[in-house]
Amino acid sequence: MVENYSNDYDVKCKLDTCKTHPAITDSERGEIVCGGCGLILVQNLADASYENNGYTQEDFMKQSRTGPATSLTMFDKGLSTVIGNNKDSSGNALPSKTKYEFNRLRTWDQRSKSRKTATLSKAFTLLHSMKTKLGVPDNVVENAAYIYRKIVSAKLTRGRTMASLISASLYAACRENNIPRTLDDIAKAGNVERRILSRDLRTIIKKLELNLNQYDTASFISKISNNMNLKEKTKRGAFEILKHCEKEGITAGKHPVAQAAASLYISCILNGERVSQKKVSVEAGVSDVTIRNRTALIKKILKLDE
Repeated sequence: MVENYSNDYDVKCKLDTCKTHPAITDSERGEIVCGGCGLILVQNLADASYENNGYTQEDFMKQSRTGPATSLTMFDKGLSTVIGNNKDSSGNALPSKTKYEFNRLRTWDQRSKSRKTATLSKAFTLLHSMKTKLGVPDNVVENAAYIYRKIVSAKLTRGRTMASLISASLYAACRENNIPRTLDDIAKAGNVERRILSRDLRTIIKKLELNLNQYDTASFISKISNNMNLKEKTKRGAFEILKHCEKEGITAGKHPVAQAAASLYISCILNGERVSQKKVSVEAGVSDVTIRNRTALIKKILKLDE
């Protein structure tokens, strides 16, 4: 492909007769030549052509130069090879003897892939489906894949289901990146029992020595209010109530989701939005008794009844 050159490189032919001729880029050869005399002005240009970033193995092998970046969410990190069909580089069919050899190589290539690799493939397929259901960003999924690989390396998979461990890894990654997702959200997306998920989470935190920070309560206020389509004034009022609670020191050791739900419920009352405790509890995933107790404590400490 030859095209007129736009001046990213400041090159010109030094001959007087070539001053009126443009420089021409030959992207296939990686050269810039003079349009008048044909002198090569620049050699070995970098290929800046577009590359499609596919996720599947077939898309990866079709990349023009380097393929996509390696990823922990692919069972082979995107580094394995695939033996193609029975054709050479020119598209011609291989001789029967060579075809037989490549069929044998293809068979042994499939057999060489261990059981561990197959398990990782299933686990990361489930992880990507949970990512779609929960709407978590890519960096959290990468972190979850890293934690799951550590679980496999530490041989913690025996006696535990793959779905529970991948769900626990995703919850731990959400905690590390302060993405507000509760245990109930993760358990529902991974189709596992909350009790089993909580048990396996405690195990991997202890065995892998993970240091998970407490969730930011304000992030749950935004999440719950957006799901309930509350007014912006109500949301800001809940933030103010939460700020006063933190100053009084009544948020320490309390469940962040329950604290956020109680602050939001009080803000709804103060701003005239008719929302029941039951509706807030269902949306937050905590019991209405918990919200009632937290609401009573906040009213008492902040003297909102007065």
